Amino acid sequence: MSGEPNTRLSDLFGLAGWSKGELARLVNRQAAAMGHPQLATDTSRVRRWIDMGETPRDPVPRVLVALFTERLGRVVTIEDLGFVRSGRAGRRRDAGKTDNPDALPWAPDRTAAVLTEFTGMDLMLNRRGLVGAGAALTAGSALTTAMHDWLHSDPVLSSDAPRLDDPLHAELAGSDRYEAAPIGSQEIEALEHSVEVFRAWDAARGGGLQRKAVVGQLNEVGGMLAYRHPDHLQRRLWGVAANLAVLAGWMSHDIGLEPTAQKYFIIATHAAREGGDRPRAGEALSRAARQMIHLGRPDEALDLMKLAESGSGDQTLPRTRAMLRTIEAWAEASRGRGQAMRRALGEAEELFASDKGDVPPPCWMQMFDDADLYGMEALAFRTLADHEPSAAATAQRHARKALELRVGGRQRSKIFDYISMAAACFIADDPEQADRYARLALVSMGETSSHRTWYRLREMYRLTGRYATHEKIRDLREEIEQALSSAPVRKSGLADA
Repeated sequence: MSGEPNTRLSDLFGLAGWSKGELARLVNRQAAAMGHPQLATDTSRVRRWIDMGETPRDPVPRVLVALFTERLGRVVTIEDLGFVRSGRAGRRRDAGKTDNPDALPWAPDRTAAVLTEFTGMDLMLNRRGLVGAGAALTAGSALTTAMHDWLHSDPVLSSDAPRLDDPLHAELAGSDRYEAAPIGSQEIEALEHSVEVFRAWDAARGGGLQRKAVVGQLNEVGGMLAYRHPDHLQRRLWGVAANLAVLAGWMSHDIGLEPTAQKYFIIATHAAREGGDRPRAGEALSRAARQMIHLGRPDEALDLMKLAESGSGDQTLPRTRAMLRTIEAWAEASRGRGQAMRRALGEAEELFASDKGDVPPPCWMQMFDDADLYGMEALAFRTLADHEPSAAATAQRHARKALELRVGGRQRSKIFDYISMAAACFIADDPEQADRYARLALVSMGETSSHRTWYRLREMYRLTGRYATHEKIRDLREEIEQALSSAPVRKSGLADA
């Protein structure tokens, strides 16, 4: 007992709207439903949790996780409640402070437990039709501070890590108990193939339709990781977990579940490092950086990119490093820093050209091709054009080249290229061309479940105002307004971001 109030639990308790006596009764009822009928909580004990910082014994934290998750309609973890998870193998000195509220990085052998718990809560919300966007994002600078030393060091082998109470075999609130059992190379190959199927679907149709399936598959993999396999299989299984977690995060980001997306990116970073794949860990962090740029927080994105680039290690292939530079360039463009943006893009082009292709790219980089390089350059120059209108002409050239190179199955990327092109044409005072590309985007948008495409369309729409008297643009504005009236709305979690 710390003797000080548990402010995190107090805040969630206030949001839930329960009385202390009501929460005590709910804990007893939920505990009995989870197989712990002997638990007897009363009002005074709840008061000690909240006002005195007392940490209840297991299974109470897991019971509270289930209750608050259902009540608030978003994933709530043990750390969110202000409790230290039992059985942790060591703790960073800064863990649990306000600048590191999620006690990052996680101790060895804990990633699978967090992964399984979080996906289980997420699936529960899906089943009950609730929304998972009611939390605030952790600042990019806080993530960078918490994870810097950890990401730059070699992972501790699980077999060498100290073992206290093993959280991997605890019954997890909100999810079905998974009986850990060994799997072989054929099962892992099937899992790796499923990642490719999910990744292709996401690129073609957006994240909304298959997110639940990805989260469910990730939940299963978390259970598999509870069994200690031979090292070569365990590393591959961690790779599957990292890839699925990135996909779950990207799909969540694509439909506006921003805090949920960030949590998956953090899980992916941990999973990749547990598997010894530092370049994959860096790429997962770069997704969190792209999310920050999307939310208008480029300074925090740059903090994350510095960590992603430095923490990726010497084995990172030139093409991967080129991709990281394009994200850095987009962040600089968002800040209106044209010189820094152009320098980053120049480095990206040199790195991309230097990749001889003699080493096959990892599966998670196979979609970053020439078209994606041009598409990211178009986005960066179009973003800079808000500060330097002369950049719009360069944005058009890159967007046109990206569209020429786009192959089938990349519908969402093509929509983004259309929108970048249309916006650049409006800024460059070419409404005729802008109208053409805006209509191509509109025709295609109904084929995806991506909320981000609608967000970019809204950004482009504001550029049409100066041409409102132009006959074609007047008609275009009406069509966009009609489309936006039935488009997905931004989730409430963005307001908290």
